[in-house]
Amino acid sequence: QLQLVESGGGLVQPGGSLRLSCAASGFTLDYYAIGWFRQAPGKEREGVSCISSSGGSTNYADSVKGRFTISRDNAENTVYLQMSSLKPEDTAVYYCAAVRSFSGYVCYDSAGVYDYWGQGTQVTVSS
Repeated sequence: QLQLVESGGGLVQPGGSLRLSCAASGFTLDYYAIGWFRQAPGKEREGVSCISSSGGSTNYADSVKGRFTISRDNAENTVYLQMSSLKPEDTAVYYCAAVRSFSGYVCYDSAGVYDYWGQGTQVTVSS
């Protein structure tokens, strides 16, 4: 069974950091582009970041550029989202998603492209 499992969420003060992990089971992430999305209460799901299957291409939402870094370790079958300088507006449930990609240098901002989704992990930024 193909599964994605997010972890690493929690409560953090403004200005703090968290690292989210997205671990795959039942398949290898080597040929999959990965996206991170988030959804705050009462808001639409939005794209945060994505990374191509090779790791050679990444993309970030303007709201997180310079604060978040996406990376992948295909040997560990895991993708990470390092979040720094967190703000209260970063509070949301964060989801990772995967789509088979035949290009190692393309990733996708649109949630509709992705085939597999994790269950989400809550990130709360509050003092």
